[in-house]
Amino acid sequence: MIKAVFFDLYNTLARFEPPREQTQMQAARQCGLEPDVQGIVRGYADADRFMTEQNSRFHIQKMERGDRLKFFAEYERLVLKGGGIDVSLDVAAKVWAAVRQQHYELAPFDDAVPTLRALRERDLVVGLVSNIYRDLDELCGRLGIGSYLDFKVSSMSAGAEKPHPGIFLAALEQANVEPGQVLHVGDQYHGDVVGARGVGIQAVLLDRDGLLGEYDDVERITALSEVLGLV
Repeated sequence: MIKAVFFDLYNTLARFEPPREQTQMQAARQCGLEPDVQGIVRGYADADRFMTEQNSRFHIQKMERGDRLKFFAEYERLVLKGGGIDVSLDVAAKVWAAVRQQHYELAPFDDAVPTLRALRERDLVVGLVSNIYRDLDELCGRLGIGSYLDFKVSSMSAGAEKPHPGIFLAALEQANVEPGQVLHVGDQYHGDVVGARGVGIQAVLLDRDGLLGEYDDVERITALSEVLGLV
């Protein structure tokens, strides 16, 4: 019986606004490039997977500045490659710098608050488990989701990054439930699904853009509202 639902934050409960493919296209055009916008969406899926794998080894926020810039150059190269343009790391770094110069911020998905509210109304424990390296209380308050969360665990507070057990074990302690009583929802197979399963938590893969069909050993959903039918 499910007693608690854990959520990833980025690309699960919240996204960048304006949409990052829009920001990416504007930055690319400033650098004389014209990638395919739908391909950019696919490129971000590959780049996000790259970020999850890096964070599982050594969190990017702990890197020296030069190493962090190299990481994001490769991240940007993967985004552009998805958009049909293969560039050098030097060019990718210039596009990434142009992205960073634009104004964007995190905003909740339209289905985030209704889903969180519905889960709380069912007396389920609702928590956040994120690799983000910042103060989650302030961020979740600004996003308007803080009041629907019983707890928040970040890689910074837990001292461990998904998929490592430490961050999930910290969440289990906060929720005061057994692993078999939890459903974890996230958009990254390696970080969310593999990580949750590693401590005995059932996982669901959120695939909003329909790009994760290669993972056929896990329940996939395309909207957060589908979680309500799984608990």
